[in-house]
Amino acid sequence: MKAFTLFGKVVTTCMALVASVAFAQSQSLDRNGVALKGYDPVSYFVDVKPSQGMEKFMAKHDGATYLFSSEKNRDTFVASPAKFVPEYGGFCAYGAAKGGKFEVDPMAYTVVDGKLYLNKNKDVQKLWTADVPGFISQADRNWAQLSKN
Repeated sequence: MKAFTLFGKVVTTCMALVASVAFAQSQSLDRNGVALKGYDPVSYFVDVKPSQGMEKFMAKHDGATYLFSSEKNRDTFVASPAKFVPEYGGFCAYGAAKGGKFEVDPMAYTVVDGKLYLNKNKDVQKLWTADVPGFISQADRNWAQLSKN
């Protein structure tokens, strides 16, 4: 019986590791599992500018930890997280349109039709703004495959 229990634990642990590795690839997270480099996702919509979050105001969603600048923003997020999480797992939206996954600068962003799109940096953001609807369409088509890699 002990051998079976140990085997079950090993199998369960291996499955969890595989799932977490696969999931981590679909989101841009730091080594501690924090999304948006610690910026408050609600602040992009409510404050109309990104604010750095604090560990005392945190929430988890889909395996990622989000930090918030206030208790109110955290509670707003918890009530409806899908409204605030960045598109394309928090990777660069322009990069997704071009078929790649790139880390972002949380200060290089656009909110379009109630969705948050991040870019690698301000220079890439300039390229992105040249055809936002076209790049969103391309990124949407590419993301199904990219999120698996």
